[in-house]
Amino acid sequence: MHFARAKGILSANNGMNLYRGCSHGCIYCDSRSHCYHMEHDFEDIEVKENAIELLENALKRKRLKCMLGTGAMTDPYIPLEGQLGHVRKALLLADRYSFGFTLQTKSDRVLRDIDLLQSINQQSKCVVQMTLTTHDEALCRILEPHVSTTGERVEALKQLKQVGIPTVVWLCPILPFINDTLENIEGIIEDCAAAGVYGVICFGMGLTLREGNREYFYRQLDRFFPGMKERYIKTYGLQYQITSPRNDLLMERFHSKCEENGIVHSNEQIFTYLYTYEEKQEQTQFSLF
Repeated sequence: MHFARAKGILSANNGMNLYRGCSHGCIYCDSRSHCYHMEHDFEDIEVKENAIELLENALKRKRLKCMLGTGAMTDPYIPLEGQLGHVRKALLLADRYSFGFTLQTKSDRVLRDIDLLQSINQQSKCVVQMTLTTHDEALCRILEPHVSTTGERVEALKQLKQVGIPTVVWLCPILPFINDTLENIEGIIEDCAAAGVYGVICFGMGLTLREGNREYFYRQLDRFFPGMKERYIKTYGLQYQITSPRNDLLMERFHSKCEENGIVHSNEQIFTYLYTYEEKQEQTQFSLF
């Protein structure tokens, strides 16, 4: 861990990254790509020491309320969050200034902040986005070794649903020749149905590989799936977009399974929902005399 001062905190679409780098160890992580210009070791997490101050100043100046977001590049609930509490402080500000909030994670540590998530959701809207990759718990511990397992994430989704917090699942990435099976896709959607998620985002069955994350991914393939790296190189070369040969079959089943369970599966519809700020006003009853 190291500290750095930031010049700003909110992006053009009101997203933020309170940390840079991650310790979850997911073998496929796109955030390792060199194009993001992370000038330090990925596991040496950069903490924006003035992030909360910058955020409060930004929220005070905003003329219109909106949805705030975090988690696009770095999971907000890395273990370091338990020590520093930057995410909780950001949620406190969103609650204080009546902004909506959505966050993306793979960790059941999100339940620590369920009180603030509820409070935000009562006055505006708070949506928790959870990434699910594999229905197989043993495979999950290989692909995502230092974070909550799929079962633990699904249980977190159920607890969030029980207190009225809407949830969205990202179904990605699907690794060709590893977890691109009908059983996996069906199992994940069944979990989503059991957890009562609003919608599932899926851009296709595959992953992205580019300089930085490709090298790390291939080292992990050599470690856990001997011979798989050579199969990838032979099949895909240096392609950026890696698509499963079973993409069409799996996508068809994904859409039909979501439809069967009443789960929204239009990416456009889900993103519109995530970015639309909603203000909830208390209903006032008037008595006529």
